[in-house]
Amino acid sequence: MTLQQLKYVIEVASRGSINEAAKRLFISQPTLSNAIKDLEEELGIAIFDRTNKGISLSKDGIEFLSYARQVVEQADLLEGRYRNAKPSPQHFSVSTQHYAFAVNAFVSLVQEHGHEEYELTLRETKTYEIIEDVRTLRSEIGILYLNDFNRNVLNKLLKSANLQFTSLFTAKPHVFISIRNPLAKQSVVTIDDLQQYPYLSFDQGEYNSFYFSEEILSTLTRQKSIRVNDRATLFNLLIGLNGYTISTGVLSADLNGNEIIPVPLAIEETINVGWISHRSMPLSLLGTAYVAALEHAVKQ
Repeated sequence: MTLQQLKYVIEVASRGSINEAAKRLFISQPTLSNAIKDLEEELGIAIFDRTNKGISLSKDGIEFLSYARQVVEQADLLEGRYRNAKPSPQHFSVSTQHYAFAVNAFVSLVQEHGHEEYELTLRETKTYEIIEDVRTLRSEIGILYLNDFNRNVLNKLLKSANLQFTSLFTAKPHVFISIRNPLAKQSVVTIDDLQQYPYLSFDQGEYNSFYFSEEILSTLTRQKSIRVNDRATLFNLLIGLNGYTISTGVLSADLNGNEIIPVPLAIEETINVGWISHRSMPLSLLGTAYVAALEHAVKQ
């Protein structure tokens, strides 16, 4: 087993394609395939599952990749310390529900820890995909919420994927609305107050279950309802249509301006927002730094 082979595995896992990984590594596809095959034969495991649909990490491969990343990271630190070598490009990925504080933390991470070269990924995506991204190590960290309604279902998924949930904060539900919405003058709103306004929510695609909804009270029937795919569109509709969405109340004026405000929702519910990671896999240096940035962003 060589350090180069470990780097090959990391690159293939990151790209999800031997062909794309070979291009990034500036080697031929057969050379890369043979190097990984030799490593698998030496270890006696299949690191990747190969099907007509492509290549993906096997169960053994997920565990192996966690160790490989640690070894390569430590090797880069040693090389940089004793050879004064140029640091290798940094790699880090996070998948999250649509939270402004997660973006704030990502900005802080890049500003404080970004070297001359880095390849970082921030994926605002669907709830089920967040869990899958972390399970398959496409992302090191995922950000989502639990409440009384979805906790049992999501905890079962997390347990089967050997993932753990770490709480960041617990919040009372708020609605996000435009400052021009008549409800903006109220100190608190009720479900009945909202009936005449369009309800905005994030589409969950193939897994559009109530349990995967980013908004609590997803089972309620609304007279007007619109699903969107990204946060910018949702905020535009909050302003343009006097719509509303239900969230934590944590908002960033730096990123989202002052056109949207949170107003408390009169309901006895709580939202526990946190991050997920592999139970048996320690965080990388950038992963640890990102969690610290998350905690700082939430406090602010």
